[in-house]
Amino acid sequence: MNNRKFAVIGGTGLTRLENLEIVRREIVMTPYGEPSSSLAFGNIDHVTDQEVVFMARHGHAHNIPPHMVNYRANIKALKEIGVTSIFAINAVGGIREDMCPGTLAVPDQIIDYTSRRINSFFESNLSHVTHIDFSYPYSAELSEKIYKAAEQVNIDIIKGGTYAATEGPRLETAAEIQRLKRDGCDMVGMTGMPEAALARELQMEYVSICVNANWAAGLSDELISMEIIDQNLVDGMAKVRQLLAQMIAQF
Repeated sequence: MNNRKFAVIGGTGLTRLENLEIVRREIVMTPYGEPSSSLAFGNIDHVTDQEVVFMARHGHAHNIPPHMVNYRANIKALKEIGVTSIFAINAVGGIREDMCPGTLAVPDQIIDYTSRRINSFFESNLSHVTHIDFSYPYSAELSEKIYKAAEQVNIDIIKGGTYAATEGPRLETAAEIQRLKRDGCDMVGMTGMPEAALARELQMEYVSICVNANWAAGLSDELISMEIIDQNLVDGMAKVRQLLAQMIAQF
């Protein structure tokens, strides 16, 4: 019997799941405030024996910038309703040569360059200091499930890579991207942290499916425009929806 309960956290380009048949919605309040959105409960592509919960990271209207997302409330709300496994969808800029716009990638490492975010549940009123093992921030088992599903539906996906989490909301400079490249980063986004660490603190499986929306700053002759980003996200998120449906069906 499968005791997992899945959640999908949608980012830029995925404020709702078109193939999610919603059964109910719920607003979950937490000690850390209100999450980014109500939670939508349902099933993907009529897989009725596996409930899925969807949360819009930036709000249903996409009006919460990455540095203002209440990450603690989001993760705590999912924990409160029994979620065990999180599929985070992240829009990123490609740094490595094969991370071209429109491709999907599943990172296996992350470097945190953020500086102003509350990044832990363990801050006050503690009986003891708590440290988590964050050597490998993403669930290897969930990653393998993604790879298997991608093969079944013939979707190319890049296995592994290092995600650079930057503060935002501005995009990076070309010099900053060169620094990230020297640091060994393969893609850059603004929402990977502290989300992944908070999930680990609450002992929830967490994996990221990244959609490369554009080349990172200075790596292409084209200027970065929202029009180009939006088009690449439309194509990439269509693959994500197909991938999620296949993946949920195989559990």
